[in-house]
Amino acid sequence: MNDRENTRPARTDMLGVDDTALAMTDTGGTGRPVVYLNGAFSSQRAWHRVVAELGSPWRHVSYDMRGRGRSRRSSDYTFGTAVRDLGAVLDAAGIDRPILVGWSYGAAVALHWAASNPSRAHGLVLVDGGYPYDWVDDNARTQIRRRFRRARWTFPVLRRLGMAGWMPAEEHAEVSIEANEVMGALDGVYDAVTCPVRFIAASGTSVGGTGSEFARMRATLDPVLARDPHVRLHATVPSNHVTILRKDFRVVADAVRHTAAEDRHRTGP
Repeated sequence: MNDRENTRPARTDMLGVDDTALAMTDTGGTGRPVVYLNGAFSSQRAWHRVVAELGSPWRHVSYDMRGRGRSRRSSDYTFGTAVRDLGAVLDAAGIDRPILVGWSYGAAVALHWAASNPSRAHGLVLVDGGYPYDWVDDNARTQIRRRFRRARWTFPVLRRLGMAGWMPAEEHAEVSIEANEVMGALDGVYDAVTCPVRFIAASGTSVGGTGSEFARMRATLDPVLARDPHVRLHATVPSNHVTILRKDFRVVADAVRHTAAEDRHRTGP
């Protein structure tokens, strides 16, 4: 019997935080905790293949962010609240020294939490997210707001695909704008993270950008890799940003295993 066959039954609870409740899934146990952080409008369902690939003896914890998946709506969808909610999940589960696995928006959440709590994270696995790519200007903000306003009729379908939340189109746009502003300022955040960081980059293109645009975005990680030895490129995979968790889940699981084997923190800048 392999690890995937030994995965414990998961327990799902609603965690009350501020004016909302977060749908939180926890397999329990005493194994190394792995906490999964979703994309901006996705849900914890996106991690099922990675969780199954790792199996036990890991402790798997995932949750839906405010107004996504099975979590309830909120009056506050700001990025800072997303970081604080991660802390609330960890505290509620009694977890210390987790491996944080973040995809897209979740990678930025993981980085900010680890930078603010340098002794509490064992390591980070960042899945095609966390690029310090600064591209948002007033024109981009206008385009993002227009795109979500036009797409609002498709939200019922997009929710089922894990590509939209329960907030109005205007809130989707503001979440997206703030997320891109936060990512554009991530360069200095890496310097405050003391735990090992493994990065998985997609190489394919997807809807929403050209090949050259994706190449420029991914190239912004190169200076971080050059100056910060605790940040490593674990793998570059052929899938694109949207399909990476579905097609390359084994690579993500492998990065988690390698991160768990590391037990070192930087002691200085």
